[in-house]
Amino acid sequence: MDVLVIAAHPNPNSFCHAIRSTATSALRSAGHQVTEIDLYAAGFIAAMSAAERTAYHSEQPILDPQVQHSVTLLQRADVLVFIYPTWWSSLPAILKGWLERVMVPGVGFVFNNNGKVRPGLSNIKRIVGISTYGSPRLYVHAINDNGRRILSRALRLSTGPSTRMTWLGMYAIDQSTGAQRQAFLDRVARRMAAL
Repeated sequence: MDVLVIAAHPNPNSFCHAIRSTATSALRSAGHQVTEIDLYAAGFIAAMSAAERTAYHSEQPILDPQVQHSVTLLQRADVLVFIYPTWWSSLPAILKGWLERVMVPGVGFVFNNNGKVRPGLSNIKRIVGISTYGSPRLYVHAINDNGRRILSRALRLSTGPSTRMTWLGMYAIDQSTGAQRQAFLDRVARRMAAL
């Protein structure tokens, strides 16, 4: 399968980058074609410009070559893997901005002959979310885990109802031990190898 990994953490020495390395190694070892987008390393601009907003409903909603590159990778992928820290119960701003700028009409959704919205990325068969959390699992559950909801609900409107979802969360990371973090990396490796 063609797997697109989207990573969103500003520190290349972070645990999220260790997760990314583990996930991509396991995916490649399992024979998958893996392409990576490191949003921070690429200098991706999260904010939609006024010109992009004006062009949003036009025939050419994509004005930025970096956004077009992401669209090209999305449209050939079978699987999306998102790796990010949960901050303020949601996605990092750079990842939310990526979704806003990339999931434009003609990409994230299309209109049928009757004007009804239809998924634009039916090529995506699975979405994988891997996130770290400073809070314990019960607290994250109580405040609804908005990042997970965006990827598992809103994004699936762009891929179709048959898209499978896999979620891996490392909770209470600030209090975790080295052994717990390694156990999580091992879990990531196993799940990606079995994808």
